[in-house]
Amino acid sequence: MKIRIFLISILAITMATSCASRKDLVYFQDEPIGDGLLDSTPQQLIYKPDDMLNISVSAADNLAAQPFNLPIVAFSDDVNNAQGNMRLQNYLIDYDGYIEFPVLGRVKVGGLTRTEATAMLKEKIKVFATDPIINIRLANFTVTIIGEVNSPGTFTIQDERITLLEALGLANDLTIFGQRKNVLLIREVDGKKRFAKIDLTSINAVNSPLYYLQQNDVIVVEPNNAKIRQSNYNPNNGLLISAIGTLTTIVAVFIVNK
Repeated sequence: MKIRIFLISILAITMATSCASRKDLVYFQDEPIGDGLLDSTPQQLIYKPDDMLNISVSAADNLAAQPFNLPIVAFSDDVNNAQGNMRLQNYLIDYDGYIEFPVLGRVKVGGLTRTEATAMLKEKIKVFATDPIINIRLANFTVTIIGEVNSPGTFTIQDERITLLEALGLANDLTIFGQRKNVLLIREVDGKKRFAKIDLTSINAVNSPLYYLQQNDVIVVEPNNAKIRQSNYNPNNGLLISAIGTLTTIVAVFIVNK
């Protein structure tokens, strides 16, 4: 009886040390709180605090439009290269949603779409320049992709439109172990985190309003069961199990002889 109890105990310890579970591998395992669920209605890209905007103003009279453009600055990694490269300066949206705009001063663009921000600036600038043309581009549009993809990371998008599949393409697609039916999308809306699950095995994913990503979206691809089973193997556990087996034999012999 003593030997049986001892062996069962050793077996339990061995299993505990050699097995991994979903809990050990998957990000964000608890279900999102009710009000954290992401609304699946279509959403336009809206400018938010900490967004960086590149805004250029042109008009028939270039001299009239010039005061509304930030200067182009030179930069270079080579201190001996005086000319360097040219780079446009950007406007950073502050916590209250404002930017400091030449001539106009503090202008609120946070909470506006590109169309709305363009119309607002055009209305203000046309007092100084005839028929101004406003071009706005979001300079720090990024998406983050983590989990079971071949190249996880944070990616900067050159324009303001990218699909879920294009983003996964930047990460060189899901690995063979990626869970394709349960991809998690995390998005910030009105200062709060929202969550949604997307099934990539369904053609309906392409028609989903969530198919088009927004700035700072996070995509999480969790491992499938095959990956979880594969992770059960740990070479270090082999040594541990061997040691436990030897110890079991010695103790069993000792108990019997006793």
